[in-house]
Amino acid sequence: MSKKANPVPKDHSQLCLQYLSRCGGSARLCSINFSLGVIQTLVNQRRVKITNTGAGFFVELDEAK
Repeated sequence: MSKKANPVPKDHSQLCLQYLSRCGGSARLCSINFSLGVIQTLVNQRRVKITNTGAGFFVELDEAK
């Protein structure tokens, strides 16, 4: 008998967006446990942006929708 698994998206972009929204809209790039591929996908979709504050790189939700 085969088990039906819950459908999981191939990438975790929605989880990353939820994480960022719970962190107040931005988080340090080094503290995010999502792959760089997921972050790159979100940057390409213009849903997040990467900023250099001089004290490190931050991933921020892009509010311009």
